[in-house]
Amino acid sequence: MRRLAVAAAALLLAGCVGQPDATTPQPVQAVEVQRYLGTWHEVARLPMWAQDSASVSCEDVTATYMPRPDGRIGVLNRCLNALDGDKPREARGQAYAVEGSSNARLRVSFFRPFYGDYWVIGLDPDYRWAVVGEPSRRWLWVLSRTPRLPEAEFQRAIGIARANGYDLAPLKVARQQRG
Repeated sequence: MRRLAVAAAALLLAGCVGQPDATTPQPVQAVEVQRYLGTWHEVARLPMWAQDSASVSCEDVTATYMPRPDGRIGVLNRCLNALDGDKPREARGQAYAVEGSSNARLRVSFFRPFYGDYWVIGLDPDYRWAVVGEPSRRWLWVLSRTPRLPEAEFQRAIGIARANGYDLAPLKVARQQRG
């Protein structure tokens, strides 16, 4: 009887850990990593501490993803700090796909051993743009292969964010998208 209770508790806990529920953003079905690799331009974002603070306002942001020999993904984020004469800034990190997510949910670290969620919740079929978020909906990025995203595609991307429950009132549209 005790063994059955322990097994039941383990199954219950396993069901509660690491799986999205109906109230969390829903990642896309799958991401082909080889197609996702390369450079993406940030078109819009929800403000976040690493890019928006009293001393930092990142503009002209790019994120470059590259394969690593250990099977993980290398990450290089670059921007110009508008609050410091457009001085270049960069952050290097690494990511890995969450098992069972078909590469749609990743864990990213810029400060090991700390990892954050990176969920691809929207993806153009031709990998021209992507919408990236995380379970709490605090952070969101709309990325494009080009510095500017046509308005119809931009509206489609933010529609995906809105449908996933993101509050877009504080959305910051990137300088390159504004013109």
